[in-house]
Amino acid sequence: MADVPGPTVLASDHFQSYSVVGLLALVGVLFVAVAFGAGRLLRPVVPTPEKLLTYECGVDPVGEGWAHTQVRYYVYAFLYVIFAVDSIFLFPWATVFAAPGYGATTLVEMFIFLGFLAVGLLYAWKKGVLEWA
Repeated sequence: MADVPGPTVLASDHFQSYSVVGLLALVGVLFVAVAFGAGRLLRPVVPTPEKLLTYECGVDPVGEGWAHTQVRYYVYAFLYVIFAVDSIFLFPWATVFAAPGYGATTLVEMFIFLGFLAVGLLYAWKKGVLEWA
């Protein structure tokens, strides 16, 4: 019975592990704070009218801040997401397809899935969504 450690020994080991994590977090926060503070103290501060202008891709700001965005950018992004999800589904399909007894079923299911995607892509193409003009 003397070999079994008491609850105080287990609790101190438990909190010692957390104290190491806490100390590491504190050192990380201090490192970031010192780096930002040194940057603020060492950088030159010379405000000029050019530096105070809003900068947008090297073009001087002219006119209002509101600009019309083309919807086709979102359509291309949406089509990319659809085909990215399709590629994510191909890997598990390939692993199940390799298992014995599931070959024909998974092959038919994947062709149905790819068929739905192809119909959607053909619909977008027929509607002229993919035209960049």
